[in-house]
Amino acid sequence: MLNQQLLDYLEEFISEERKERFIKVLEERTKFITVAIEDVYQFHNTSAVIRSCEVFGLQTAHVIESRFGKRLDKNIAMGAQKWVDVYRHGDTQSCISDLRKQGYRIIATTPHNDSCYLEEFEIEDKTALFFGTEKEGLSAEVLREADGFLKIPMVGFTESLNISVSAAIILQHLTTKMKKQQLPWHLSDAEKLDKRLDWTKKSIRSIDDILSRYYE
Repeated sequence: MLNQQLLDYLEEFISEERKERFIKVLEERTKFITVAIEDVYQFHNTSAVIRSCEVFGLQTAHVIESRFGKRLDKNIAMGAQKWVDVYRHGDTQSCISDLRKQGYRIIATTPHNDSCYLEEFEIEDKTALFFGTEKEGLSAEVLREADGFLKIPMVGFTESLNISVSAAIILQHLTTKMKKQQLPWHLSDAEKLDKRLDWTKKSIRSIDDILSRYYE
């Protein structure tokens, strides 16, 4: 109730078009699928994956930064990090543990395992897609812990795709497939309200002053 009252107040400071845009986008948002990016070296690759998450409606993404530090370039992400909830993890195991507690299946994307091609992969439960480094791929830890493996079929001489390209192909395919099935993929009403409030705050330049006046 309090969040709704605050949202009603803050929406007076944004345009009607922006308010309607938030509502429309949130109808297509999901946490049913999420992405985990493990120790990717190139800044632009991590940022491009976050951008793909935003474009295809994923509300959350996880970044494992145990080897190379922070790997998110705001310029390449083009603001996508404002709209996607990015969770940072210091090591792979903590990321896997957190996702399992939330009920996710751990799916390793790798060109070296033929257990399931993209067209045959079934979305039945909450799914966390793991993507690895440019040269080495996913760690042995992820491959050992994974509940399944996913591969994009390729017919050329090249063995693998760039991580950001792979993520875009997989996310477009799986989100389309997910929405055609009777799955609980939508955000809850409470989650939508929280995101509307969050996005509205991020859209107001003098938000600190406005919040101070509201609480006074």
